Amino acid sequence: MSKSNLFKMLALFVIASMALAACGNGAQATEPAADGPKVTSTGFECPAAEFPMEATSTELNIFVWTEYIPPDMIECFELVSGIKVNRDEYSSNEEMYAKVSAGGSNYDLVQPTDYIIALMARQSLLQELDHAKLPVMANFDPNYLDFEFDSGNKYTIPYQAGTDAIVVNTDAVETVPASWADLWNPEYAGRMVFLDDSRAVIGATLLTLGYDVNTTDPAQLEEAKNKLAELVPNVKLFDSDSPKTALIAGDVDLGITWTAEALIAQQENPAIQYVYPTEGAILWQDNWAMLTDAPHTDAAYAWLNYTMQGNIFWMMLRDFPYTNPNKAALDFAKENYADLYDAYMASPITNTPAEAVQNGHRISDVGDATPLYDDIWVEVKGQ
Repeated sequence: MSKSNLFKMLALFVIASMALAACGNGAQATEPAADGPKVTSTGFECPAAEFPMEATSTELNIFVWTEYIPPDMIECFELVSGIKVNRDEYSSNEEMYAKVSAGGSNYDLVQPTDYIIALMARQSLLQELDHAKLPVMANFDPNYLDFEFDSGNKYTIPYQAGTDAIVVNTDAVETVPASWADLWNPEYAGRMVFLDDSRAVIGATLLTLGYDVNTTDPAQLEEAKNKLAELVPNVKLFDSDSPKTALIAGDVDLGITWTAEALIAQQENPAIQYVYPTEGAILWQDNWAMLTDAPHTDAAYAWLNYTMQGNIFWMMLRDFPYTNPNKAALDFAKENYADLYDAYMASPITNTPAEAVQNGHRISDVGDATPLYDDIWVEVKGQ
């Protein structure tokens, strides 16, 4: 063998050795195997799917409430499934309904609150769920299933539940309200934040008059409109995106808000309390529903099964502490995140007292009277 050929062989040997070393060291350190751990940008290690669902779709379009889905939840689903999640947000059921009913939205899943589900189903906006593709249904507490608004969970599965009640900074407010009627106290003028939620606010007003929150009586609704018109000028802010922000900042001192917004505000300032009004709080439940013309139903079923499994949905206690209908998530939190679980169970805000539930009122579809409620809201807010 000539020296020239010998040198060529030695050079090839060295190059091959370097390539093998690179494959054996650097590549493994920076590029984990396809079946290795999936880790989010925050460092959370994503669990595998407990209920694997085959999906050929590469994206999922969801239309959801603002500030309502943990980022780790979305990131884990994308990492584990390979499906890209596209998200738009809304601040009220009426906003969601208007966009979806107009057609051409291209959304797969929405998060309707109980009262608007019957209306959407009646107008063929929702498709019936295939429970054979939803083994995750076994995770839910039966107390949150089979409500009148969707008997047999034909169109929906639970997401989060809660109440609308009075929130108040007891350090700033001398006379702490005990009832919805108390909010008309002139002492509170210019100091209140209300949810931008027509059915909740009109419902609370109806309760002060001794009427049903779901009345369809035009005379009763006219009376409620006039009474609410007296109150609206005293409301500094209508905010369904983040009412807690004004409370924490001290821009307002009291008002009407949801469960988690009150709890998060209280965590920032212990003087902020949640009051269940004597006339009864508003009870509600948000749910997942699939639109009739959903373009990616396979991805939608994969999303529902993965994100609602216990070792994922526990994140709601951490990020968005409403009342959690998912028993598997609570059991997982109890075992693995005891501080979160104990705080959830100990708080009368998230763990709604039985008497508050018994005294509460659930808003439902009012059928042909819906435009009456819409007209009241437009008129009193526009005055």
